[in-house]
Amino acid sequence: MAQFKTKHGYEGLLIVIEGTDGSGKSTQLQLLKKSIQAQSYGVIISEWKTSRLIANVIDDAKERNLLNATTYSLLYAADFADRLENTIIPALKSGFIVLLDRYYYTALARDVVRGQDIDWVKNLYDYAPEPDLIFYLDMPVDVLLKRIIGTTGLNYYESGRDVGFSSDFYKSFEIYQNKCLEQYEKMKSTYNFISIDGTKSIDEIHSIMNFEVQKILDSGVLY
Repeated sequence: MAQFKTKHGYEGLLIVIEGTDGSGKSTQLQLLKKSIQAQSYGVIISEWKTSRLIANVIDDAKERNLLNATTYSLLYAADFADRLENTIIPALKSGFIVLLDRYYYTALARDVVRGQDIDWVKNLYDYAPEPDLIFYLDMPVDVLLKRIIGTTGLNYYESGRDVGFSSDFYKSFEIYQNKCLEQYEKMKSTYNFISIDGTKSIDEIHSIMNFEVQKILDSGVLY
């Protein structure tokens, strides 16, 4: 097994792919997983809002339109905490490479756009381990809109309708996503995002990510 010099002190690597819905995170995570597994490393993927304890609660609250800005923040923070304690940290302690579809940077962007104080949000996640790599898929809103309409369709919360930006789904999506992108832009230098043009081909994006991951894998020291 390889021993890495990690930023968080655990044996495994923590690698994050950030970006808005429709930016291609899931595709890139699967490609990275395959390329890392091909080198005989243990790999797991953990996605945003997939806690067995909390995810259904969030979905139910959304369906019944029960979430205000604070409950929205706290429920997602609870989902994150459950996954961190029961999935992410145990895997890191066991030396696995953990690939994450979103990290708390998503909460920073979304919660601040919904009016929360950024320091309050940061405090909700101040216990989170620092990732070893953070990839950010940078996508223009017009491309995101086309992708989402062509796949999942416009979601009430992903369009920011709960914030009241506009009664028009398309306009609300544009305003909300642009505000989220502004928050991501502020985070790029603060958290050392590796920003990638999300309009590049799938193979081009994978090549960039794989190169950065491989640099860390190659630095591993066998024990």
